[in-house]
Amino acid sequence: MKRKLAIVGASDFQNPLILKAKEMGVETHVFAWETGAAGEKTADYFYPISITEVDEITDTCRRIGIDGICSIGTDLGNITVSEVASALGLIANSPECVHRSTNKALMRQTFAEHGDPSPLSIKVFHPEDVDGLELHFPLIVKPVDRSGSRCVSKVMSSYELKYAIERAIDISFEKAAVVEEFMEGREFSVEYISWKGEHTFLALTRKFTTGAPHFIETGHVEPAGVDDGLLCKIKQVVEHALDGLGVQYGASHSEIMIDEKGNIRIVEIGSRMGGDCIGSHLVPLSTGVDFMRAVIEIALGKKPDLRRDHEEACAMIRFAFSSKDVEVFNELKVNRPNYVIDYSFESDTNHAIVDSGSRYGYFILRAEHASELVPYYPTESLA
Repeated sequence: MKRKLAIVGASDFQNPLILKAKEMGVETHVFAWETGAAGEKTADYFYPISITEVDEITDTCRRIGIDGICSIGTDLGNITVSEVASALGLIANSPECVHRSTNKALMRQTFAEHGDPSPLSIKVFHPEDVDGLELHFPLIVKPVDRSGSRCVSKVMSSYELKYAIERAIDISFEKAAVVEEFMEGREFSVEYISWKGEHTFLALTRKFTTGAPHFIETGHVEPAGVDDGLLCKIKQVVEHALDGLGVQYGASHSEIMIDEKGNIRIVEIGSRMGGDCIGSHLVPLSTGVDFMRAVIEIALGKKPDLRRDHEEACAMIRFAFSSKDVEVFNELKVNRPNYVIDYSFESDTNHAIVDSGSRYGYFILRAEHASELVPYYPTESLA
């Protein structure tokens, strides 16, 4: 008898999880608002229920008799997974852990309580909440509970600060924002998988962004190319923080900043797989570990199989922001087609790119050696 897996979300970034589960012989039950997304068609069973309708999803999953529930790359989906799993006695991180790892203010508080290095931060509900505070510009403003670079701003003055707070509060679910000290340095993410509180390092990802003011990701590369000593320090910092947040099961995606002196500070940690195809594509391409299979196995209550099915390599994703990015891809298709693994481009490029959800598309590459992909790295970055 097939095991039944509930998957929260049906978007293009969620679809590889659906396909992987089906490849494993698992029956897929997918929940999402009906928009015509890929996962609506690839799922064995699709339910047009918003991923925020926790009670309705719980009742449906109870009726179906699911054996596990999971999602990748989405904070909202992660919250729903934890709540449904808790109600049905399934394997997932606790709702308390997920709350700590999706609310940026509570996350900072948790880091401070456990001595984990992260920027100073205050939570605000109104622009006037910063009146009378001694502030040192530049500062970063974010919604307290959104991801994907939505309404992230670097501000240089009190006037810019209040406008940025208004924008962040407006898009926040809680109607709150965080104001944080600005950090400089190289950006990375750290990909882990956890089983019963034991954390296994998978990959260090180098991040490229547009820089100020909104820091939208332009691409990611694995492996990140740091020396063994620094990588050891990164693992120590991240694993301690994962323990503090209470991460017990599944994927995690930790974003860190490293300054020119080698000091490591945590930007944020998600108790779920990273988006931007990092977990679904880059980790297996670069490490040989089937990350999505591991996430599914854990959701079904099984210790994950982390064996490597190929030698380590270099993988990257580059996002399209302009015609130049598309030209690079077209050149690759002609001159280096063996590098190209996957790609997707929007037909409508007549809009401003304001966050990661509004980029024009992407292409994914893989090569044996990092030097082969360097010419195709994103050019605009905080490298």
